Amino acid sequence: MSEKIEILQVASVVPGIEAKLNAAYRVHRASPGDTIAPDVAGRVRAVVAGGGAPAGLLAQLPKLEIVASASVGYDGIDVAGASARGIAVTNTPNVLNADVADLAVALMVMTARRLAAADKYVRDGKWLTAGHMPLARKASGKRLGIVGLGRIGKDIARRAEAMDMTISYTNRKPVEGVSYRFVPKLVELARDNDFLVVIASAGPDATKMINREVIEALGPDGILVNVSRGRVVDEAALVDALQAGKLGGAGLDVFEDEPKVPAALLAMENVVLTPHLGSSTLETRTDMGQLAMDNLAAWFAGKPLITEVPETQAARRVAT
Repeated sequence: MSEKIEILQVASVVPGIEAKLNAAYRVHRASPGDTIAPDVAGRVRAVVAGGGAPAGLLAQLPKLEIVASASVGYDGIDVAGASARGIAVTNTPNVLNADVADLAVALMVMTARRLAAADKYVRDGKWLTAGHMPLARKASGKRLGIVGLGRIGKDIARRAEAMDMTISYTNRKPVEGVSYRFVPKLVELARDNDFLVVIASAGPDATKMINREVIEALGPDGILVNVSRGRVVDEAALVDALQAGKLGGAGLDVFEDEPKVPAALLAMENVVLTPHLGSSTLETRTDMGQLAMDNLAAWFAGKPLITEVPETQAARRVAT
């Protein structure tokens, strides 16, 4: 019997995928920032990540061939370093689209209808002592602006259509095959809509793209929802706008310095906060882990990778 291929797991996966990894490989486990024992580092041929595999980790692994991420985002992986060494990087696009779209719509409705505050109102006994809550805002039939009309953005739009929303979007360029209005300028998109949902790709050029001007253009009745990455929104400007009444509310699944959340946001009843759980369902995390495993199996069988990221695919193509 041949010895199992040795891999390094630096992300948690659901128990079913954990068992499959253990059965197929000799698995070493660590955190992305750890120092790996040299004898182990010299034998590792693959990393199973969750979106985070920094340069310091990859540099310790001389025989590394592939980073299989069980996440769609790979901005936390040293893709440039991997590309330079001919290391493949894979991710899990499409698998989590529905869950993230569901969450975006849920955050819109929860924030407009003040459902988190309403839950606390009942639990604190205020319904009994103070009567009905103040009126909230309607969600259906409103105007929705989407920042980033990719796969998930389109799923959000389809759900919003069922809520009788008028939909417009901004993107690097107009998207073919959709009837939604394209708005090239973010400020104009914010000014024209009741809700602004951020699902843009989180590359370096996207940092703080939702800035003070965009936030204030959304206005005192507007609601911002972010299911992209925390750094895409200027968090300090967001807090200032909410405190000054220049923005009506926010539904946030991501933050600049996760898991730290500004104390000011924690204290606001017009803000709904969730702990970066866009893909956090058992079904989707299982599918994501399975796709990462399928990429590993394809690699070690000498077959084409299923979902290699464009950067390493291009670099390896040039090298051959």
